[in-house]
Amino acid sequence: MRVYFSYAFKETFSNLWRNRMMTVAAVLTVAVSLSLVGGSLLLKQSAAQATASWEQSTPVRVWMQPTATPGEISAVRSQLAQLPIVKSCVFTTKQQDFKEARLVISVSDLQFLTVADMPTSFRCTPTVPLDALTVETTFQHQPGVYRVTAPDQQIRAMAHTIRILQVVFLALAAVLLLSASVLILNTIRMAIFTRRREVSVMKLVGATNWFIRVPYITEGFVQGLLGSGVAMLAVWAFHTWYPLHNEFALDTAKVWGTNVVVLVAGVGIGSVGSAIAIRRFLDV
Repeated sequence: MRVYFSYAFKETFSNLWRNRMMTVAAVLTVAVSLSLVGGSLLLKQSAAQATASWEQSTPVRVWMQPTATPGEISAVRSQLAQLPIVKSCVFTTKQQDFKEARLVISVSDLQFLTVADMPTSFRCTPTVPLDALTVETTFQHQPGVYRVTAPDQQIRAMAHTIRILQVVFLALAAVLLLSASVLILNTIRMAIFTRRREVSVMKLVGATNWFIRVPYITEGFVQGLLGSGVAMLAVWAFHTWYPLHNEFALDTAKVWGTNVVVLVAGVGIGSVGSAIAIRRFLDV
């Protein structure tokens, strides 16, 4: 067994050096393909993170009548607390709403406004942005409610855009991964084709399929590992030099997670691609 592993190790690196141009081609194919895959995965995660951030900040506000009774206010508070589509609600008093109004109303109009004229309100965050529309419909005609406000058009446009972004980035990553698999497989197959006579000779002298196959699989593993390493550096450089801002920004853990996927994909495609490519030359 020790002799066998020694042979496999020696043969692998001997083949890599003797066919260094094909090795470089395979490594570059892996690197370029998986860099694009990694970039697509980063963008998809950014879209998902922005979705979560927007969901937490989508406002819906239930304004009570200035003359609403404590009972009506209490009834609306209870209904909001029992509504599963509402994540959280904060009650603001007349004084708080008056203070907020002073920041947006002109001085000339403010002189006609008093604290007693201000409504109390519930500032709520729905579980999903589109739920804001349901809250608006539910409470619009409740006793004591003046009106319910929510950014309807923005919510619909945001939800539509997010769905498109996530589907596009996921589809792009899948297509790129498939393209990477085909390109890597063809590159490895070309490299093995140039050594088909060696395989035939080994078969004729009695070498088993696995004895022949293991050095090539190991070779594909090394090529995939080197290509993945370059792709991981490219993904990290993309994250560092072209940082995404605000809610699209990704933390280091998610970048490392993407790089792990890139590494596993590169090593897996390299190893499996070599195993598939060598099969046709074992039938002698």
